[in-house]
Amino acid sequence: MTTKKTKAAKAAPKAEAFIEQEVITAPKQVIEKPKKPKWEIRDRAYFLTGDKRPLVFTILSKHSAKRPLLWFDEEQEIQRELRYATNMNSPFVDEQKGEATLGRIAFRDGQLFVPKQQVALQKLLSLYHPLKDQLYYEYNPVQESENELDYIEMEIEALILAKQLDIEQIEAILRVEYGSKVDALSSTELKRDVLVFAKRNPMLFIELAQDENVELRNIGVKATNQGIIRLSSDQRVFTYGETDRKLMSVPFDEHPYSALAAWFKTDEGMEVFKNIEKRLK
Repeated sequence: MTTKKTKAAKAAPKAEAFIEQEVITAPKQVIEKPKKPKWEIRDRAYFLTGDKRPLVFTILSKHSAKRPLLWFDEEQEIQRELRYATNMNSPFVDEQKGEATLGRIAFRDGQLFVPKQQVALQKLLSLYHPLKDQLYYEYNPVQESENELDYIEMEIEALILAKQLDIEQIEAILRVEYGSKVDALSSTELKRDVLVFAKRNPMLFIELAQDENVELRNIGVKATNQGIIRLSSDQRVFTYGETDRKLMSVPFDEHPYSALAAWFKTDEGMEVFKNIEKRLK
């Protein structure tokens, strides 16, 4: 009997040991929605684009079937009607409650000053009006100062570059502005005028100073003035002055001296250019 119990005990399955495992869950990530830029409360000024400054100029201030004034709300995916009401805190019609007192948006002498208290009008003009940067723009003192700084730096760069040019380079650049009048100027006048030009239009001056074709064009003009080469009366063909041998034909709708400068860079034109340079010295 004892033997049977022992065998039965041996045959019985052993109880499994359960190990409690700690489950670690990652903390939930809180995704913050991007915050809208805070509206800066300050006086704002708006100016009409272009050079015209009419005595009074009005722009659209309310939506109508003939003249829509809408702003597309990407979050709600709807077109929202705009309206300037002097007694409302929002430029959106769906946010205006009660009877609205409609206002007129008028530029006088090309400008419109809106005090900081008129937030609804400022937001309409600065954020939502479809004519912004087309018929008018908002004056931004920070952007204006940055643009002015960029221009001053460019002006300084142009003046430094102008001081470093030799007289032939100066003559080539000024010939673009003055044409044949350059030939009558002394070296002192050329140096003075190139500084004035660099200060007055620094961007154009830098472009011309870095354009190698300007010098080539100048050589072509000087060679033509001295009779080394000739340009036909119809300005379509360049020839040698002495032999009347054809050098090149000017492509249609291209400036003759620009075409000549490009031709000077070819294998045939380079030999002619070297010959012209020697005869000009």
